[in-house]
Amino acid sequence: MAGNDLGRLFGGLLGGSGSGGNGGAGSGDLLAALLGALGSGGGDSLGGLLQQLQEGGLGAKARSWVGTGVNEPVSGAEVAQALPYQELDLVARQAGLTPEQAADRLAVALPEAVDRLTPQGEVPAGSWEELLAKVR
Repeated sequence: MAGNDLGRLFGGLLGGSGSGGNGGAGSGDLLAALLGALGSGGGDSLGGLLQQLQEGGLGAKARSWVGTGVNEPVSGAEVAQALPYQELDLVARQAGLTPEQAADRLAVALPEAVDRLTPQGEVPAGSWEELLAKVR
């Protein structure tokens, strides 16, 4: 599936079109770009992304997004620290944003996206495309 299609699916998941109204990419597009950038490191699945966040120090917060309780908020600075800078910079450039702006938008989108993809409180197996197809 092309990144643009994945962006639209994430945008639909997050309740928007996937495109930003201020000349930048929407949350869905940013998530799709992030997943593409992380894909070579195992980020082609929800489990891969969560592993990356855990290794980056966001394990407890990421687990709260998977669980059935309250989602702990995360800041853009925390997202920026948890993700490899090269990937965040690439995502930001593709979206026409600074890395800080991209991290701030991802900080809002990630908890909601992970929460919606794990309604039973467990990380399902499968690629992003397979998971998003189940929640559309």
